[in-house]
Amino acid sequence: MDRIEGARWADPLIKQLRGVVRRLPPPTRDVLHGRWLGHPAHPALVQVPMGTWTSAALLDLIPGKGRGAGALIAVGLVSAAPAAAAGLADWADLRKPQARVGLVHAAANSAAIAFYAASLLARLRGRRLRGRALGFAGLTSATVGGALGGHLAYRQAAGANHAEQVAAVVEPGWHLLGSLSEFPVGTPVVRVSSGVSVMVLREPDDTVRVIADRCSHMAGPLSEGEIADGCVTCPWHGSVFRLSDGWNIRGPATAPQPVFETRVTTGRVMARLPEETKEL
Repeated sequence: MDRIEGARWADPLIKQLRGVVRRLPPPTRDVLHGRWLGHPAHPALVQVPMGTWTSAALLDLIPGKGRGAGALIAVGLVSAAPAAAAGLADWADLRKPQARVGLVHAAANSAAIAFYAASLLARLRGRRLRGRALGFAGLTSATVGGALGGHLAYRQAAGANHAEQVAAVVEPGWHLLGSLSEFPVGTPVVRVSSGVSVMVLREPDDTVRVIADRCSHMAGPLSEGEIADGCVTCPWHGSVFRLSDGWNIRGPATAPQPVFETRVTTGRVMARLPEETKEL
């Protein structure tokens, strides 16, 4: 896995494929990312092809169940298309080490699709033994792809919420961020509260917005992003968060951003996590 992460030879191909995926309209990419679901859609979508193909392998081990196995393989092939599209949308915004592993993950799954397509064709032609052999080859490739996907998700944290730890790290109660005069109107300022970097923005009416600085998508610095219409845009991948409540109104982020309650007391800016957020 370490060698795959460092495989720089794949970078030119990654760059070309990313360009193709990123030309999709933002609303389409948001659907594929799973913003509507609250977490990446790809892991949920892959359950259908993996489930049907595993079931087909079991039926192939039972005499007289070949027709049922073929039907399951066909369902898996159809359902693999949306799963692959969602995976590509997520992959296009990964860091290079993650993207390299993701490329091999996609290659293994593509090989599985090819094996299963050949298996289905062989079965339709009455070549059942060949169809079964190709089916088991497809399951092997899909299993390798699944292992690579697990490395992406659990070792490299691709698709994970990178702001989830904020509620666990920040101590309860109010925290001093500085004097109001230290925060120029309309200019984001970074402060640290209980070891967590936060972005502080003073509005023209002296309302102070405080939001976790590291983007929930891939930990990009929101304080370096564009502020417009009450929102901040992550400078790394373009996720847009509403400053008032942290809601992700545009992906690729699928999780909202933690926001802090604020108050100004005798010219000092204080912030705390809402109690319900801390409890969660």
